[in-house]
Amino acid sequence: MSVRRLDPVLVDRIAAGEVVERPASAVKELVENALDAAASRIEVVVEAGGRRLIRVVDDGAGMTPQDLELAVERHATSKLPDGDLFAIDTLGFRGEALPSIGAVARLSIATRRRDAGHGSSVLVDAGLKHPVRPAAIDRGTRVEVADLFFATPARLKFLKTDRAEAQAVADVVRRLAMAHPAVRLALAGEGAPALDYPAVDGEGADGLARRLGQVLGGNFIANAVPVDAMREEVRLEGFAGLPTLHKATAGAVHLFVNGRPVRDKLLLGAVKAAYADVVPFGRHPALALFVRCEPRAVDVNVHPGKSEVRFRDPGLVRGLVVGALKETLARAGHRASNTVSARTLDALRPGGAQPRGWSSGGSPPRDWDWRTSPAAPEEPRRAEAGGFADAAQVAFAVLSTPSADPRGALAEVQPDLVEKPLGAARAQVHDTYIVSQTRDGVVIVDQHAAHERLVYERLKRERAGQGVARQVLLIPVVVDLDPVEAGRLLDRASLLADLGLVVEGFGPGAIAVSEAPAALAASADIAGLVRDLAQSLEEWGGALALEDRLDHVLATFACHHSVRAGRRLRPDEMNALLREMERTPLSGQCNHGRPTYVELKLSDIERLFGRR
Repeated sequence: MSVRRLDPVLVDRIAAGEVVERPASAVKELVENALDAAASRIEVVVEAGGRRLIRVVDDGAGMTPQDLELAVERHATSKLPDGDLFAIDTLGFRGEALPSIGAVARLSIATRRRDAGHGSSVLVDAGLKHPVRPAAIDRGTRVEVADLFFATPARLKFLKTDRAEAQAVADVVRRLAMAHPAVRLALAGEGAPALDYPAVDGEGADGLARRLGQVLGGNFIANAVPVDAMREEVRLEGFAGLPTLHKATAGAVHLFVNGRPVRDKLLLGAVKAAYADVVPFGRHPALALFVRCEPRAVDVNVHPGKSEVRFRDPGLVRGLVVGALKETLARAGHRASNTVSARTLDALRPGGAQPRGWSSGGSPPRDWDWRTSPAAPEEPRRAEAGGFADAAQVAFAVLSTPSADPRGALAEVQPDLVEKPLGAARAQVHDTYIVSQTRDGVVIVDQHAAHERLVYERLKRERAGQGVARQVLLIPVVVDLDPVEAGRLLDRASLLADLGLVVEGFGPGAIAVSEAPAALAASADIAGLVRDLAQSLEEWGGALALEDRLDHVLATFACHHSVRAGRRLRPDEMNALLREMERTPLSGQCNHGRPTYVELKLSDIERLFGRR
């Protein structure tokens, strides 16, 4: 078959397939054009999810009739004045959006510059361009896209429902609104959520916080920490959600490069690495990060939809993101998001989450016996006299269970400790949970999860300093393993030795541990630790970086050394644990990402009992 040149209309329709995948793609291109035109107000209207109509109106600079005629031609743009593809400082630059949309729909554009006596309009119908005509319009540009994909009916089969397409349009508007807080953005129309984000005053973190509050809600700002870091000529700003504000999908991870919303693999990987040991497996953080750099430091011309970028120095950008996020989260200290308390209150309210087998009204089954509960005390005895009655009542109200252990350790209220963030320890229930009293509420701490994080952070500090201190065991611990597992441990003996665990072969399938980290040697289950390490090493493969492997081993160490559930603590031990949590970064969640404590305000507890 001979080679032939394609028809220009067919070429435009092929190009449209790269640029305009769905109505949301067209909206993105049109709104970006309006932003490049220095618009301060942009209004978007859609019908039938954008399939029937897309209208974008702005008050930007507008175009002359000559510019308008060229704007609907392929590869015609005003955004590359010197033709330098390595210094792109605008959102749109390809010159393909308008002709691509006009090739598969009915495209109508009306525009007027500030100094013009009247406006101009043009119509492109399925690739057929009509002459430019005079038009009555205020300053700015109005673009209407009718019957999207009517010229390529096959593409309509790949569209989702009108509601789903309208939601995709709303997501585009939200992301662009986050990136440009000084611009008012509004969305309306059939099936689309009504959005109206007024322009915010102020610059820097304050203005950004107000715009993110408009788009993501006040709950995000209340549970996020500002990020501001710079390395060489790359700046990182934004807000990072607390680790306990995690989501089921990555949809709450919002990334921007020079005002452009992106879904870049490098940045997503950096975010994942920064939250690796504070967010549960399979969950994702919530954040909004803005990378700003010189146009020559980033290539935005690597994807037709401009959703991916390529940095000139990817290592620098990745290091900046990981380091800044880790420092920001550490600065948040022991804070946990208020969503943890909200979930707890929801579970305690009638109709909330109940233990398995309970009715929806919150009452246990008739045949339920508290003595058969796994948490039932082995040797019940009468409660001690004194202050225990008040503490037990608080614990009973908070935990909402009739099986509270009356053997809980007790503590008198210390007024100075009540003013501390995590309060003064009042009781230990089920030999697992510490109940403390704050000035205006109650805190429940999972002692094992909390101590696990404290030990982990201590080991990381030691490793980053002069190395993990280790202690020679009086009698080496010999552990029998599968020969393959034993081999994996011996292959990584030098890595384990750097972390304080010295292992050597002791016959077929046996490992002898002669030294252990000093923080673990006295109380850890060394044999159990070695078995867990042998099993986890099988999952490493070659995917984990050295830093991740070291942290994984330290996390395993910490888990085995931590105060176990079921261990009785004295009042001074409970208070010492609370104070150490307040001093330790990231202590709001354990190494597995679960919350270490729940805080309930007294007003919330009073509402549970109908006092408010």
